[in-house]
Amino acid sequence: MALAKARAVAAGLGRAPAVVLGADTEVVLDGRLLGKPRDADDAARMLRELRGREHLVITGLAVVELGAADAALSEETTSVTSRVRMADYDEAAIRAYVATGEPLDKAGAYAVQGLGGQLVEEVSGCFTNVVGLPLTTTRALLERHGLRS
Repeated sequence: MALAKARAVAAGLGRAPAVVLGADTEVVLDGRLLGKPRDADDAARMLRELRGREHLVITGLAVVELGAADAALSEETTSVTSRVRMADYDEAAIRAYVATGEPLDKAGAYAVQGLGGQLVEEVSGCFTNVVGLPLTTTRALLERHGLRS
């Protein structure tokens, strides 16, 4: 998905040299993808499934580097996986969190960097990956394609 996103943007850039970054993050529980909830009830269902359990947050990263001739000079992909253990929160905590509206546009129905952080017991691995973009890996990827901070 990250590569498809980067390719789509690169295709619209014409002949200008560019480095395009694409990213996509998924929450995985028991081998199943938990996307963004459809509505408040779906968010509550996801939070019940996650309660007291560990899941994976996987972010795919892709770079498409274009040359002046509008041909891909190179493409590179990588991924970062973090493990997240959710707390053993109760139904009242689920209802209160869902009522904030925050989980409605978040994969897995929570935002560790927001109010949903109260539901998280532990993050193993890259914290910024769980927020949405693994910064250290992203920086290294972009540097390999000539971009420096």
